[in-house]
Amino acid sequence: MAKASAVPSTDAAASVVSPRLPLPAAAVGLGLRRALLQDLHDAPAGDFDFLECAPENWINVGGPAGDALDELARRHPLSCHGLSLSLGGSAPLDTQLLQQVGRFLERYRVPLYSEHLSYCSDEGQLYDLLPIPFTDEAVRHTAARIARVQDLLGRRIAVENVSYYLAPQPAMDELAFTNAVLAEADCDLLLDVNNVYVNACNHGYDADAFIARLPAQRIVCLHVAGHLDEAPDLKIDTHGSPVIDPVWALLERSYDRFGPRPTLLERDFNFPPYAELQGELRTIRRLQGALREAAHG
Repeated sequence: MAKASAVPSTDAAASVVSPRLPLPAAAVGLGLRRALLQDLHDAPAGDFDFLECAPENWINVGGPAGDALDELARRHPLSCHGLSLSLGGSAPLDTQLLQQVGRFLERYRVPLYSEHLSYCSDEGQLYDLLPIPFTDEAVRHTAARIARVQDLLGRRIAVENVSYYLAPQPAMDELAFTNAVLAEADCDLLLDVNNVYVNACNHGYDADAFIARLPAQRIVCLHVAGHLDEAPDLKIDTHGSPVIDPVWALLERSYDRFGPRPTLLERDFNFPPYAELQGELRTIRRLQGALREAAHG
């Protein structure tokens, strides 16, 4: 794969431009997972500013879990991060699912809806987020599907850069592909800082150079998470462990590069005591606060 620094800058990517953010710039969020429902209910005010869920996991859910979702959504803004639209796939878009998602977004007044820049279906759900080929044809195909999703939902969406382990027949690198899709679809970016770190380690590019060449004005939210160190040159994105120091450092440098953005801590399994998640949320706040102090210093 070509080095990220070799890719030309795109639509003011290197400049610090503030987008119209769906959430406050210094907002801190936590993933809404069923295993955390009681902890989220009991959390002291100020631990987090918003929660994020996958709408597919909550559409038509009733009973105690549905009641818990309703109660949390009354107290905190709810963002949504989809799993199933398969934006880069070849199968037709699931418009029935999209209608359900749209109703869910309206019901909970969701300010931010995002999906993965990947595909996950081929005549059926594959239950994995697979990499889209980095080709001009895939740019046009994926951007057209994103644009149609935005039209059907009547709102802008953000797409998330994903971790990947093989790049099928690349005609360009990840950075060029990502920027091309964003520009052609005219959509926003949910920047997963851990995924940048994982991909940089696995594919041998400079994580800071990658982030520096993204279009800052399209970045509306950040994710941080933990991963598995399978080998020195192989990191696996798992969301099942604490965020490591190099990822925190990359997040801090990202703030320095384009300013604060709403930032979500992802944890999907191996849930620790809530106090440990509190500590990671405080780290996000500390990094955002340090940036504000420097700006006013």
